[in-house]
Amino acid sequence: MSSPPNSGPPDVADIRRAAERIAGEAVVTPLVSSPALDARLEGRIFLKCENLQRTGTFKFRGAYNALASLTPEERNRGVVAVSSGNHAQGVAEAARIFGVPATIVMPADAPAVKRAGVLASGARLIEYDRASEDREVVAAAVVEREGGAFVHPYNDAAVIAGQGTIGLEIAATLKAGGIVPDAVLAPCGGGGLTGGLGTAIKAEVPSADFHIVEPAGFDEYGRSLREGRIIANERTSGSVCDSLLAKAPGKLGFALNQANVTSALSVSDEEALAAVAYAFRVLKLVVEPGGAVALAALLAGRVPVAGRTVVAVLSGGNIDPAVMARALASAGPSG
Repeated sequence: MSSPPNSGPPDVADIRRAAERIAGEAVVTPLVSSPALDARLEGRIFLKCENLQRTGTFKFRGAYNALASLTPEERNRGVVAVSSGNHAQGVAEAARIFGVPATIVMPADAPAVKRAGVLASGARLIEYDRASEDREVVAAAVVEREGGAFVHPYNDAAVIAGQGTIGLEIAATLKAGGIVPDAVLAPCGGGGLTGGLGTAIKAEVPSADFHIVEPAGFDEYGRSLREGRIIANERTSGSVCDSLLAKAPGKLGFALNQANVTSALSVSDEEALAAVAYAFRVLKLVVEPGGAVALAALLAGRVPVAGRTVVAVLSGGNIDPAVMARALASAGPSG
């Protein structure tokens, strides 16, 4: 399942319309800096804190825009989504706001904090085995049996447009301060966030480099971009960055990322956990591993930062206490 056949990739006009739709519901998240981080990297670093977004993740933007784009009749029949947890929470909360039922297909090993968020918004939860079952097949059976509009987590034009509003906010905030970024980094799973974000950044700040960051061993996006065709991951589990373990790039976002991405980077689980610990100890921010990979890439020296102005997106903060404890323990007292 994916977007309707006649739905192509969104453009910056679609992203601007999405910004109008989500205004008043989505949080305009802060773009923060840290003297300690600047000193460590010898550059000027800004962090777009989507971990402070409604539901603790950028996913609310796209989910709300997707539901707002449906007709009332379509919405009232309910919505169905698949997600490791963050899109799930976004769709569940958007459905609660609109007063319509939501059914969410989530892996049985999804973080407890994400499952709790879905249930708190009143959605119904259906579990599947991430390693042996195809979540979209499970969701298709629900739609066939019960009806409802399927909201794909990344291969949906309205979802991608909603995520792209982050780029508009980054550009507007920096422009107000007379600042032009040299580069923007963002986490990448299925490519919905980066597809929308890259489109907005290239429209607003065409000189900026745009880097996507994936977990090592789950770098299907980088491999797909290098080969010019969509390549699937061999596995869909096995990384602490659970929010970024997509099976393969979505077609809509891939077309956008092919045009806009400067390079695809990857970080190890250990580097992601170290970034979680650094964010907590030094920046006083709670970030989940998948949401911290852009920061991890900076801390690990994957891109040149010295003397440059760089923006990293912190895409989510829905982390279980046990994972935070692991991050803090593995990073040592210095973070």
